[in-house]
Amino acid sequence: MSAVTEVAPGYRASRTLPLRVEALRQWRRRRTLVMGGVLAALPFILMTAFAVGGGPGGGPNGGNGRITLIDTATASGANFAATCLFVSAGFLLVVPVALFCGDTVASEASWSSLRYLLASPVPRARLLWSKLVVALGFSLAAMVLLPVVALAAGTAAYGWGPLKLPAGGSLAAAETVPRLALVVAFIFVSQLVTAGLAFWLSTRTDAPLGAVGGAVGLTIVGNVLDAVTALGSWREFLPAHWQFAWADALQPHLEWGGMVKGAAVSVSYALVLFALAFRGFARKDIVS
Repeated sequence: MSAVTEVAPGYRASRTLPLRVEALRQWRRRRTLVMGGVLAALPFILMTAFAVGGGPGGGPNGGNGRITLIDTATASGANFAATCLFVSAGFLLVVPVALFCGDTVASEASWSSLRYLLASPVPRARLLWSKLVVALGFSLAAMVLLPVVALAAGTAAYGWGPLKLPAGGSLAAAETVPRLALVVAFIFVSQLVTAGLAFWLSTRTDAPLGAVGGAVGLTIVGNVLDAVTALGSWREFLPAHWQFAWADALQPHLEWGGMVKGAAVSVSYALVLFALAFRGFARKDIVS
């Protein structure tokens, strides 16, 4: 005879740990509010630095004869928002992704509440899926928060106008918001590999700082390897190699080549890491 599994009346695995419940739990975490405050404060810190320093670059053309994105920061609110993304994309925006994705499962394990969630009963795949979706949602919200605050503050301080391009020319004011939205979308996709790495580590350890720090550390290692020019074309397989490909979106004629390649590399790594997380967690002894 085949074994019969009894299911409580009305029980549906798909209804366990709803996304709104998990989102509310994560929203109430102190680290969520602190990270949001840091990202919201960055534009005002930069504005203060520009005011104290006499303008971006500290002198004409930054003192090196070349006009960079930072040198055009005060040209308009759109330029200021683009500058905030430029100075934060390399590291600062990595932190919330690693934090939200790396802390989500490991923190439950460290609090010994993971076993109670699974005994609710919440299927393991459902638990991971809910936590992953919410973590990615908060990561995206963090990336949207920074340019939105920067655009509002920059417009109030420097006015609304076209996006002045460092290479020459400008984008009409009506085109700036869609282009900045494209920049944010690419940064989010490019950070999926960090999200996948942090999430996988979160299922392997009960130390949240270990998962978050490991993801950030390996991201830094990727940046270091990308700086080794001796690797040649092998660097194109590193997600870090494409992290600033979004600059192609801030050109008079939109270029897709670099962003498509960068997105493909990041998504490929992320899918493998997410699959490893689900596969490993399905067999993990969460009691020990």
